Amino acid sequence: MKLPALARDTLVVSLAYLLAIFATFEVVIPVQDIFFPVFASHASLLFLPSGVRVLSAWLLGWRSVVALAPGVFLAFFYVAGIRALEPSRIFAILIAITVPAATFHAFQLLRWNIAPQPDQRPCWPCVMGAGIVISILSSVLTNYALGSPSNDYLAYFIGDFFGLLFLMMGLMFAFRAMRRRGL
Repeated sequence: MKLPALARDTLVVSLAYLLAIFATFEVVIPVQDIFFPVFASHASLLFLPSGVRVLSAWLLGWRSVVALAPGVFLAFFYVAGIRALEPSRIFAILIAITVPAATFHAFQLLRWNIAPQPDQRPCWPCVMGAGIVISILSSVLTNYALGSPSNDYLAYFIGDFFGLLFLMMGLMFAFRAMRRRGL
């Protein structure tokens, strides 16, 4: 039985998001705490889920909102428990799933369409530029919604930026390896 495209996308994207959350909270943050023990923020300086959000919005457009929703909600529940149902966290969930798609859509309306095309190589610097805008918007809106201290705004941006950069570099190396093998 073959899954409909949206169901398949949701399964893949939400699973990728959850894996990125687990890697961030179970590996990255404990290592970060060793090297930066006085870092006051609880933000990750390598927030891998940001890369999943940006890349899924780049690939799927508005469908990414649906594809991300289960994974983002479960991630918030994993981190905050029942407090994930608080209005500020629900607003943060909505920010996380809508800002990337809305940003790519806004760029398209401004005649800067960087959506993947089958006959063209991806413009990775363009995706990274969009990711920077998404990181800024997400950081400001999420921290405002959560009532975070001002130092968290920069930490969230740094984490989002490096999370996206890390995943993009991984994809570039994977695509290069696939091309070399003729896949």
